[in-house]
Amino acid sequence: MNMKQIIEQLIIDGITELQSNGIWGKFVVSDIVVERPKERSHGDWTTNIAFVLAKELKKSPSDIAQELTNVLDSFDISQLSKIEVAQPGYINFIFDRSVFIQELKNIINGKNKYGSNNKLKGKIITIEYTQPNPFKPFHIGHLMSNAIGESLSRIIAFSGANVVRANYQGDVGPHVAKALWGLKKLNFEPTDIDKIGKAYAYGHAKSENDENIKKEINAINAAVYTKSDSELMKVYKIGRTKTLERFEEIYKMLGTKFDQYYFESETWQIGEEIVREHIGDIFEESEGAIIFDGEKYGLHKRVFITAEGLPTYEAKELGLAMLKKKRSLSDMYIITTAVEQEEYFKVVQKALELVDPYFVGKIKHVPHGMMQLASGKMSSRSGNVITGESLIEDARRVAMEKMSERAKNNVVEDTINAIAVAGIKFSILKQHAGKNIVYDADMALSFDGDSGPYLQYTYARCQSVKTKAKENNIEISFKNVCEQSVDIEKILAQFGDVVERAEKEYAPHYIANYLLELAHTYNTYYANNKIVDINNPELSAYRTAVTVAVAQVIKNGANLLGFHTPEQM
Repeated sequence: MNMKQIIEQLIIDGITELQSNGIWGKFVVSDIVVERPKERSHGDWTTNIAFVLAKELKKSPSDIAQELTNVLDSFDISQLSKIEVAQPGYINFIFDRSVFIQELKNIINGKNKYGSNNKLKGKIITIEYTQPNPFKPFHIGHLMSNAIGESLSRIIAFSGANVVRANYQGDVGPHVAKALWGLKKLNFEPTDIDKIGKAYAYGHAKSENDENIKKEINAINAAVYTKSDSELMKVYKIGRTKTLERFEEIYKMLGTKFDQYYFESETWQIGEEIVREHIGDIFEESEGAIIFDGEKYGLHKRVFITAEGLPTYEAKELGLAMLKKKRSLSDMYIITTAVEQEEYFKVVQKALELVDPYFVGKIKHVPHGMMQLASGKMSSRSGNVITGESLIEDARRVAMEKMSERAKNNVVEDTINAIAVAGIKFSILKQHAGKNIVYDADMALSFDGDSGPYLQYTYARCQSVKTKAKENNIEISFKNVCEQSVDIEKILAQFGDVVERAEKEYAPHYIANYLLELAHTYNTYYANNKIVDINNPELSAYRTAVTVAVAQVIKNGANLLGFHTPEQM
């Protein structure tokens, strides 16, 4: 058991003892909250159980805490050095230092698996994320979805689950028709990815206030669904292939490899058939369209098939869900979505659960906010949309500039890519997924601030210490401990708990902010202590062990956030 589990079991045993002795009456405790105190001086763990029991026992939290502590003190728990009551009724637990030293050994021995658990062993979880659309630019919303979805995939897999990474892409619909119309009007070849993006922007702009152009685009849209125009379909296939190839290049740079791909061209018919089959019981006709009346369930009405007979995104989502079920019978289907789509998905989810009760309780939407540039400027090759590619390119440029200022030798291309990706992903992941973020390239790629590259730099510093120790024939040892490293030891021991919380709450930001605390604490330790001291080899051996453990946890945590830690920077 980990430290938290030890305390939880200890509290249960203490309550049972008090009930058996007749001091407390019989009752069932449904939830025991054990958490890290905000102040380290308040112990390693704390519980508010006395406040929870106050109403049941009709006593003050302070008296309850003292009675429980008296019993807990009578138990022989070698790992704990002290249990104390803190007014007005908290119970604080202080672990013996030997526990943290043992955890250092566990980190070093566990290597890349340290911090993992088997909570989700045997579970199959499908995670859908990124979701760019062929014929449109890969914009920053797709970057946010990718960063969050990939991190969740890694965290959930680290918790023992079999993760299926899925990507759903809209290769039919009005956006495709606008791009095809633009390609024809501008006489662009569909082999040029940049021109495809410009053609979409052109078609979108021209159709905004021109009914005749709208009709032309609607006709193209219908022709793509029915595949009735052979010449049009040739252009369509080339454009689709080219944009999907470009997306794969971006996925590779971001460190994502999908297991399953889904396309609207294969979901729309399934969705349409489902809707039509359930007219009268789940869906109903309204002014020529087919809708789902979500108002009956405290939601809102949405169109699933238009008056023109075409399925909407909502209907396609039903088809997508059925395809997912067919390909992978999963215990959970997680979908990353923009936060403004939350209400939309609530309606779709309710309709889906009515169509197939199999999905009840198996769908989880993880929303993400919007990204804005600190400069406030909106610019890209495709008009007023910030493309994910332009953001990555800009991050690479800034990373190259910063590395050129620091590097004595030639800068390795892989390192530049790793820094750029870390800068972008960490900027997204260090905040709660549902919040908007302001992206500033200089801050995101700083080696001194709260950034991904700062973590990478700290890891590289640890590797440098490790190399220096080896050159001086110093091997890690635990014989002569360092008193100045206590805070680091206690932070290191929290990693497994942080991973569990991130998985439980679908919240990578817990890991991101934990790593910042660890890196800050280690860098302060590094500045105030000589890690490798040939005049004190035993103390150096322990400080090197602490350094190796810090490096391992940063590496494992960064991997869960979806970025690489270079050995040198």
